[in-house]
Amino acid sequence: MDTNRTAEVAIIGGTGVGQFPLDTGPEEVTVPTPWGETTVQIGTLRGRRTAFLARHGAGHRLPPHRIPFRANLAALKRLGVRAALATTAVGGLRADLRPGTLVLLDDFIDFTKNGRGTTFFDTPGQVVHTDFTAPYSAELRTGVQEAARNLNLSLRPGGTYLCADGPRYETPAEVRLFASWGADVVGMTGVPEATLAREAGIHYAGISLVTNPGAGLSPTPLTHAEVEEAMRAALPDLRSLLTETVAGLDAGTLPPVGPGVPLPGLEDARYG
Repeated sequence: MDTNRTAEVAIIGGTGVGQFPLDTGPEEVTVPTPWGETTVQIGTLRGRRTAFLARHGAGHRLPPHRIPFRANLAALKRLGVRAALATTAVGGLRADLRPGTLVLLDDFIDFTKNGRGTTFFDTPGQVVHTDFTAPYSAELRTGVQEAARNLNLSLRPGGTYLCADGPRYETPAEVRLFASWGADVVGMTGVPEATLAREAGIHYAGISLVTNPGAGLSPTPLTHAEVEEAMRAALPDLRSLLTETVAGLDAGTLPPVGPGVPLPGLEDARYG
């Protein structure tokens, strides 16, 4: 593969993070995979070869349940990515999680139901089970926390993310239920992205920004414009946090993660 079209780190931008300024480049590359094509931007960020992937596509055109998660993660794998930092806009399920709060995720609950393509290994004969005792990369989480300290940014060091299908927002009853299960925030895109990254042997960290209280916790109905506005307000801090994390990351020293099995159709991609 052309070394100008490889990257060791990826930033996956969610709602409100449809672009990310790299220090050099970026070059737009369309990567073919067995699950479709994905377009990413590749350049350098603080001396690290970095890929930026807009999860919802150019212009935020893909709703949560239409995102090609397998194509996205397979494309990053094909580019040589070893570490991915992913942003998500979320609703807060607890009173102390106010809009503007940054949460470094440490667990998740998968409440999706509509068949998003939750695994790369779904063909008879491909029986692969992946451990999720630690759902997010401990090494990347440490790096994000160190970056927040360096920047003197407030960051909640843990939180459980519940992923719902969307595109509708949750009902008040669902918000109460999710909170009773131990979830702290709710979103629509963090799963199966996190599980596919693990299957692909990519270290993955989820950084959520609380954009709104969950339904029933606010006196007013929620709008998508409100979510996007909250993300825009927090974007400078979020970009600084991601950039500082990349600057302190040596992806080449990360230990192998995942089941240790090549992805079907991508046997030529380097594992671990």
